[in-house]
Amino acid sequence: MQPFIPKRLEPVAFGFLLSGMMSCIVACVSTWLALGSLSGIIGAWLSSWAVAFPAVLVVAPIVRRILARIVKPA
Repeated sequence: MQPFIPKRLEPVAFGFLLSGMMSCIVACVSTWLALGSLSGIIGAWLSSWAVAFPAVLVVAPIVRRILARIVKPA
């Protein structure tokens, strides 16, 4: 597979993929616990992702700044 996303869009692509994967995990677990099955997973996942994607775009840079201050350099 050839790379196709410009470097300047890497943070957005990171947020897109991270929020998609994490919201899918959370939606699967919460749907299964609430319903005992995964029959409503698509709706649960889409609503979770609608919140998770913008949240990751805002929170990720903050977390990177915090880590830059608290992690010792190699």
